[in-house]
Amino acid sequence: MKIELAFGLTGLEVELPAQVDATVLRKPAMHTDLTAASVIEQALGNPLGSDTLSVLARGAKTACILICDITRPVPNGVFLQPIIRQLTEAGVPLSGITVLVATGLHRPNLNDELEELLGDPWVQQNVKVENHYARDEDSCIHLGVTKKHSVPVGLNKTLVEADIKIATGLVEPHFMAGYSGGRKVIAPGVAHHETIRTFHSARFMEHPLATSCVLDGNPLHDTQLEIVQMLSGPVLGLNTVLDEHRNLIHATFGEIVTSHLQAVEFARASCELNVGRKFKTILTSSAGYPLDKTYYQTVKGMVTPLGILEEGGDLIIVSECSEGFGSEEFCQAQKRLVELGTQGFLDSILEKSLADVDEWQTEMQLKPMRIGSIKLFAPKLGADPSALTGVAPVADLHDAIVDSVEKHNDNHIAVIPEGPYVVPFA
Repeated sequence: MKIELAFGLTGLEVELPAQVDATVLRKPAMHTDLTAASVIEQALGNPLGSDTLSVLARGAKTACILICDITRPVPNGVFLQPIIRQLTEAGVPLSGITVLVATGLHRPNLNDELEELLGDPWVQQNVKVENHYARDEDSCIHLGVTKKHSVPVGLNKTLVEADIKIATGLVEPHFMAGYSGGRKVIAPGVAHHETIRTFHSARFMEHPLATSCVLDGNPLHDTQLEIVQMLSGPVLGLNTVLDEHRNLIHATFGEIVTSHLQAVEFARASCELNVGRKFKTILTSSAGYPLDKTYYQTVKGMVTPLGILEEGGDLIIVSECSEGFGSEEFCQAQKRLVELGTQGFLDSILEKSLADVDEWQTEMQLKPMRIGSIKLFAPKLGADPSALTGVAPVADLHDAIVDSVEKHNDNHIAVIPEGPYVVPFA
């Protein structure tokens, strides 16, 4: 049996060993007769919890449109121009509109990559396009401290001061915040580094509800909602949902919390799978381009299948890692993991009020390491990248699967072609 896993831009075809009994877990087919442009048109024309953009923007002089960075396959080219045109038709001058890339603490998106991200040259030709820099003190405004979890809140000045604030993004499972999109594009998207490092510290990450598909009681989600409430004026959201082939099948627009929750409920039907059992061998991916550009992002694919991984089982993951490991800060955290071990690393971060940049991703890698063994197929990281990954490298996927099923004396395996975009539960 051959199966294609999401891997880079081209995918990776794997020949499964003849003796395995594979359960393939993928999104159910979801279809719309509408074009992508029509999906956006309907969303903008039927706002949830707010007036239409053309009404809200009357008299406004400035607008800030947030977009996700290159690590998310958001169809920006479909909706940015319609949003901007509605703003200008309502009287907002082009000179007052900024498209702001919500980088969080990721690197900026520049030059050809920025063009790819925008997906429409008209946008860059007509309005300002900027990256958020979380460590630039002059670009942020401090708004106070959240009541529930005492998080200091700093946000990008352009967003805070804009008359119209619009967060756009992709709604998909997120291994910390439950679901991406909506409020998450604001924080951590355009938050100050201390804001991000506070609610990515161990007191948040180790909370049992800081996990995939959970919003109620999730301390990250609660904090993000509080941060949204600290902004003045209308805060709007344009949320998109894609199928397994990256086709736009659903979008919502309106008040940021209301529109996001509706998109989450739509996404749940395709992303959350009740499998009814656990497996000793799981083959999964990091969802392909752009999510598998780095090992940093690959960790997401290790965490989302944990609901069906048997204690002591093997999680085999493929990731192109075309840009290598990730930030230098992440590499330093990974080195500490390898030196200290899982418990030693956890002990070293538990009392921190401010997490080191990107060490939260290493902390999330502890979760699968506590349950079973991680096997990584990532040839672009070199023959033996374990000094930084802390997991076992795989040279041949066929052999790795055979070794696992023979070791466990169980030929039943789970295969998740689209990695972290699908969350299975036993």
